[in-house]
Amino acid sequence: MKKTALNTMHHAMGAKMVEFAGFEMPVQFEGINMEHETVRTKLGVFDVSHMGEFWVEGPDAFKFVQKVTTNDVSVLVDGKVQYSCFPNGKGGIVDDLLVYRFHAEKYLLVVNASNIEKDWAHVNEQNTMGANLTNASDDISQLAVQGPLALKAMQKLTVTSVEDMEYYTFKVLEFAGIKDVIFSTTGYTGSGGCEIYIPNEHAETIYKAVLDAGKEFGIKPIGLGARDTLRLESGFCLYGNDIDDKTSPIAAGLGWITKFTEENDFIDRELFASQKENGVPRRLKGFVMEDRAIPRQHYEVVDADGKVIGEVTSGTMSPMLKKGIGMAYLAKPYWKEGSEIYIKVRNKLAKAVVTRPPFYKN
Repeated sequence: MKKTALNTMHHAMGAKMVEFAGFEMPVQFEGINMEHETVRTKLGVFDVSHMGEFWVEGPDAFKFVQKVTTNDVSVLVDGKVQYSCFPNGKGGIVDDLLVYRFHAEKYLLVVNASNIEKDWAHVNEQNTMGANLTNASDDISQLAVQGPLALKAMQKLTVTSVEDMEYYTFKVLEFAGIKDVIFSTTGYTGSGGCEIYIPNEHAETIYKAVLDAGKEFGIKPIGLGARDTLRLESGFCLYGNDIDDKTSPIAAGLGWITKFTEENDFIDRELFASQKENGVPRRLKGFVMEDRAIPRQHYEVVDADGKVIGEVTSGTMSPMLKKGIGMAYLAKPYWKEGSEIYIKVRNKLAKAVVTRPPFYKN
């Protein structure tokens, strides 16, 4: 297994470690529910150094990123971040990702840890225009400091103003005495905060500084267990569960990052445009349990008569709502908010209601 630059610190802090995407990662420190609530009410810090980072540079950088991602890169300005996905040329999704624009000839693509090799092969295969691509995944550490008090605490570590940064923007600044740190107001929790990119050699220094700066606000180290419950409460897709090589962004409810503007000629554009116009047989929808039950991936979804109408892709017990929540691909006519559906849990039917995420709002 690979190890992040903070692996030794995680062990010293008593983290429960598991294998995830080929890395040894902390799944929890003190308990998933407690860590979840800490992020919702205060702030917590995640080691997400397993994520992948690709630099795209040169005169054809914009043309390349516009081709391989579904969102419209032409609307980005320097210092802005965009959520997007890589279409695979067969109507599915290679991965979802973040696109950072530094300037017209320099972009950073941040991809999922489990897909780094697949994504790297894909972007190189699609690089027919000769953009300069660099896989920096093994050289960069990343921290996610998330929660309503995150930016207030992190302001203590830099003279550059970060508390007033808009959502999905970034700055390159000096942070905790380290120069050229990438500081972005992005995250995977729905509770606000930031993500911080640093060279591996500075990871421990920054991690200790973040924990120290956040101490007065109640900061805790957070594991991947709470990361999953937080993202699901907020209705964020997880690659491999809710989206994959066989799901289209239109079916996945990601039409908002699939832009059919004149400037945006991306892979699978015609197919996705047809799906948007003519519809798809199933759509990814959120739901909240009315009966007491915990939905899990691959559980069948049925109607009142027991007819199968879909399948759960993600599910958990919401630590904040104290109810089961989840997402599932559903057939028509069960897409409408408020529709009653049933989750098959150990051959028993548990009632749920189709609900538009986020399930919990900070």
